[in-house]
Amino acid sequence: MTDTPDLSGEIARHAADLLADGYCIIPGALPLATIGALDNDLAGDFDRTPFGQGGFYGTTTKRFGRLLLRSPHTAALVQHRLILGIVEGVLSPWCDRLQLNTTQAIAVHPGAPAQLPHRDQDMWRGPVGEIEYLVNVMWPLTPFTNDNGATMVWPRSHGSSALKPEPVESPLAVEMAPGAALIFLGSTLHGAGTNRTGAVRRGLVVGYSLGWLKPYENQWLAYPPDVARHFAPELAALVGYCQHRPNLGNFEGQCPSVLLGNGADLPLGAIDALRPDQQAIVDAYEQERRAVS
Repeated sequence: MTDTPDLSGEIARHAADLLADGYCIIPGALPLATIGALDNDLAGDFDRTPFGQGGFYGTTTKRFGRLLLRSPHTAALVQHRLILGIVEGVLSPWCDRLQLNTTQAIAVHPGAPAQLPHRDQDMWRGPVGEIEYLVNVMWPLTPFTNDNGATMVWPRSHGSSALKPEPVESPLAVEMAPGAALIFLGSTLHGAGTNRTGAVRRGLVVGYSLGWLKPYENQWLAYPPDVARHFAPELAALVGYCQHRPNLGNFEGQCPSVLLGNGADLPLGAIDALRPDQQAIVDAYEQERRAVS
């Protein structure tokens, strides 16, 4: 039996960098062979997918999701232990559990202009500068360079700085080799750069958000029960087959993971799924009620 390495030191160091600068880079996060196999699995989808429409998605850029369905190698990115530890450290103060927000493949074609600088947290209309709603991870499938449209990040533009009308610092083109990972907060200003080369720049975004938010990608449609029941339990929970206490995202009053087994078509009784503080309140109320009855 192989001992699981202790990643707590690495998690704390990267999380500190992420919270200080709004982004961090992990070189060599996965073997090049894993990234190459994933790129090969997605080659046909990149070919078949039409270009986007609209100024934000870009008419010279291709995008598609549902990557866990398209390649089994996607799970290595989504369930990367170090990255999940970093994300949990950043988001757990505001939620009971994480959820997968999206998996998206992006191909920036030659001549593509720079994307509008934006913050991904703006998809939700919550308060700005008080909490973090999501963490994104950009995985290059081809080398990211300043010339081919590498992700542009505005350092220290996150958190309360998102309330400022203009970023204080100039953008940085994050140059990376396949296997590396760029992690950035949902409050960090960023955008794809201009592709001034004759080659396509390909990469993947894996995003995680607070479990009580509506995700960017509708995970239950992307991975219906007949697909998700073949996932590992931890992966199925990430894509939504798990309740967020208290009782949020339930199916007939139970954890939606019941859909992945037998008996989901039978009548089900609702079962409490409360946070410890809420359970304590319910228990105290029940004791008081019994005492006076």
